[in-house]
Amino acid sequence: MKVDKNDRLILLTNDDGLYAEGLNTLIEVMQEFGKVVVISTTESRSGMSQALTVKMPIRVKLLQETDTKRVYACSGTPTDGVKIAVNQLLERKPDWVVSGINHGSNASVSVIYSGTMAAAIEGCLYGIDSVGFSLNDYSAKADFSSSKKYVREIMKNLEKNKLPGGVCLNVNIPSCKSSEIKGIMVCRQARGNWREEFEKRKDPMGKTYYWLTGIFQNHEPDSTDTDEWALSNKHVSVVPVSVDMTAHSFIDDLRKQINNG
Repeated sequence: MKVDKNDRLILLTNDDGLYAEGLNTLIEVMQEFGKVVVISTTESRSGMSQALTVKMPIRVKLLQETDTKRVYACSGTPTDGVKIAVNQLLERKPDWVVSGINHGSNASVSVIYSGTMAAAIEGCLYGIDSVGFSLNDYSAKADFSSSKKYVREIMKNLEKNKLPGGVCLNVNIPSCKSSEIKGIMVCRQARGNWREEFEKRKDPMGKTYYWLTGIFQNHEPDSTDTDEWALSNKHVSVVPVSVDMTAHSFIDDLRKQINNG
């Protein structure tokens, strides 16, 4: 059943903090689709994945309220924010949860670590159609103007076609001029991993600390049906993400191994 724009309730969040340009861009576009409630982390919570705050209280502050928009700041993680909004702050369950626009790609294995995608996955777990958007540009001054067109296209499709239960969307947008983007490509998650490296440093007191860096390794750079290939070839990648992490292809083999052991 088609939902009227005036009746649609949309929960927005991110992991880059309340004043990130990606979030501001997302708010601008999503107000075209319905009433928007924003709950954002008070500071960057990148790489938090599905982390929850359990050893200290979570504080939420209402910063702005109009007829079409409310904005909250949350001291917790992106997942905390979705949970609090759905359980405490909203008058009803939202029609959509939309997260981003992240500063930096969340393609391939990065989906596992991403606070942006964790928020979308959390919405999915509540049975809400949910999407995470990311721009493949890690700069704080990234240009999000090319993202607007594709956020609109994805959400217009969602207006017409609900997602299956247990599935959300991971959308990554290449960092280039809008005129250079070749279109939207529905694809799968590339197989790859981050090779972690730690820089060993000394603080002013002479104590040792470590700073995490890393290099992404794409294990299938020549596969043309992956999100990494799409991004590197100037396509917007859309990957349907399932909350079911079962390795279904291995169940029968494992069952035989156990039963014959």
